[in-house]
Amino acid sequence: MSLTINILGCGSALPTTIRNASAQILNHNNKLFLIDCAESTQISIRRANIRFASINNIFISHLHGDHFYGLFGLLSSFALTGRKSVMHIYCPEKLINMLSSPFSPVNLDDLGFQIEFHILNPSGVNMIFEDKTFQAYSVPLKHRIPTWGFIFKEKLLQRNIKKDCIEKYQISIAEIVQIKLGSDLRLADGTIIPNSELTTDPPKPKSYAYISDTLSFDGIAKAVSNIDVLYHEATYDSSLEQRAKETFHCTTFQAAENALKANVGKLVLGHFSSRYQEVKILENEAKTIFSNTFCAFDGMEIDV
Repeated sequence: MSLTINILGCGSALPTTIRNASAQILNHNNKLFLIDCAESTQISIRRANIRFASINNIFISHLHGDHFYGLFGLLSSFALTGRKSVMHIYCPEKLINMLSSPFSPVNLDDLGFQIEFHILNPSGVNMIFEDKTFQAYSVPLKHRIPTWGFIFKEKLLQRNIKKDCIEKYQISIAEIVQIKLGSDLRLADGTIIPNSELTTDPPKPKSYAYISDTLSFDGIAKAVSNIDVLYHEATYDSSLEQRAKETFHCTTFQAAENALKANVGKLVLGHFSSRYQEVKILENEAKTIFSNTFCAFDGMEIDV
């Protein structure tokens, strides 16, 4: 199965000429999920040749402008392109009030399509999306306002039965179903054929975590334990730890320490302060703690 991430923006509150604010597209087997939606997100989507109509789920981490101001324009564009299918938005409860307000730039009743809101739970890790092969979870973070991170995981597929075994033992359809679930095969003479001889392991499920604006705390590493790719905010370099604390953000060292504790496969840093035109210093700092670290850039594609 395929799981890729397209970074549409990896800057913080002040966009720069080289870096938009937070937005990403997660693509799981051609099912698209938009994670955060800063200003100009819809322009970045078009530049990336991503089909608007393929986006049916939007995840908003919190209600600071650099994470959701682009949502108003995006919803309007969906309406202009004749969208009819339901849009699912996973968000803080306050966003519903904003969109429903008479002062909202978007009139929900005139969009031409339904929005189904899913309010994020402020307590614990919660599953918020599930289909046959994929799940998404929310995890509360520690920022100046209620904020969440998101964890995306493939489900473990059934075991793959060997075709030659089907012919050799004349396995019925009912038996195939049970063998894929892990059962052994009992022949007519009572002989047991172990499942390990009949099947091969399914592909290892892939996983991705998005840790938005937050202070560093122990719960992050626990929530993203053994994730394949971790996107973690690193707004500041290590010399600005006090500034990070004052603004409820993380440094490169803190992001790398969380990745190390969580035993993730790869760390991708993002949400960079506009003071950094060149972010190699941030990457190099983090690598002293967690070697498999990379800095995000707008247009970056990550194959999980």
